[in-house]
Amino acid sequence: MASAVDILAEASERRKALLVGFARGGESRDLSILDELGELVKNLGIDAVGREVAFLREPSAHFLVGSGKFSEIAQKARSLGADLIVFDDELSPAQQRNWEAQSGLLAINRQEIILDIFASRAQTKEARLQVELAKLEYSLPRLRKAWSHLDRQRGGGITQRGGGESQLELDRRFISERIAKLKAELARVRVMREVQRKRRMRVPVPTAAVVGYTNAGKSSLINALADASLLAQDKLFATLDPATRRMRLANGSEILLTDTVGFVRKLPHKFVEAFKATLEEAVVSDIILHVVDASNPEAFGHIETTMGVLAELGADGKKTITVMNKSDAVSDESHAHALRALRPDAVWTSALRGDGMRELADKIAEAVSETDRKMRLVIPHSEYKSVAELHRLGAVMSQKDTAEGAEIFARVPARLAGSFAKWEDR
Repeated sequence: MASAVDILAEASERRKALLVGFARGGESRDLSILDELGELVKNLGIDAVGREVAFLREPSAHFLVGSGKFSEIAQKARSLGADLIVFDDELSPAQQRNWEAQSGLLAINRQEIILDIFASRAQTKEARLQVELAKLEYSLPRLRKAWSHLDRQRGGGITQRGGGESQLELDRRFISERIAKLKAELARVRVMREVQRKRRMRVPVPTAAVVGYTNAGKSSLINALADASLLAQDKLFATLDPATRRMRLANGSEILLTDTVGFVRKLPHKFVEAFKATLEEAVVSDIILHVVDASNPEAFGHIETTMGVLAELGADGKKTITVMNKSDAVSDESHAHALRALRPDAVWTSALRGDGMRELADKIAEAVSETDRKMRLVIPHSEYKSVAELHRLGAVMSQKDTAEGAEIFARVPARLAGSFAKWEDR
């Protein structure tokens, strides 16, 4: 199944696209609503040569828009020299076929663009399985349209047109069986991930999931906090696989920071399902670092999208620290003022310059301490190994050696409290 990325790499010329969005009800018809779609197609080496936002009163089953608007958009695309139209909204398989048949141009959904970007970023086995599953589940109802959608060479591939309906049924069966195999393989991978997660949780170190809109600077933030070297690039979906790094706090204790896949507007539910193994790090973490690109004019929408996905995962009730990142790139003071009003407790940072890192580290330590339990312990000298462990993983506020052992007053991580309860001096 050829991907758009492979096809574009072989193309002698860059593809040109007209970007099309739809406004419903009181929605804005401002062309800026297509900025993100422009960034998405740019990541696939496609040039956006024009934009159009159509007002949608009554959705048409044939084109989604009326026939008059269809003709206007198709003519505009041809006059601009575009060879494809990329829609910010999802068209039905029949609507895509109608656009292609009657305009003579390729019709692409936003979701297909995102899928191909995911495919180009997938590095690990799990990420590749997740991408293939999402692709197949998306393409199953579109078997009459070849998946290699950017060249539309109808021959070849598992979705080729064959000898009538019987070939279509063979294709459907093939894809359905492949989907079942992928789900089974992913289930095995997730069991292994769960084993790894339980192993991490046995070491009673608190965890923080770093979440946020794609390209908000999550990986850069982890690198700055944990002196790490995660891949950090100024592009969408640079990270598809969770990566965990250890951060030492000022009080000597530690926390594990886990990077996660970035969220994006209009991410279909099936995509969330496919990447649940990655996203569920947010569900099992002790705290969440919600990273926002404060310099982005669409930051408010990004916050709403992220909170929506967290709610869908059941992680919206977690202790959350909002991080307004890229503060050095904020040029609109009214925009910054509005963000401060929305999230007055947010920490403003620049992972690039190191601004705000100490304040953020203090905020993380404070959040961790809120889950700690204060304990007065008398640990026998014969168990001095546990004293060292407490210094490493907890926050020792006082220690005095006596004949019975080490008298310690400490804040102990909730996960660790049970193992120290036998020495608690009540």
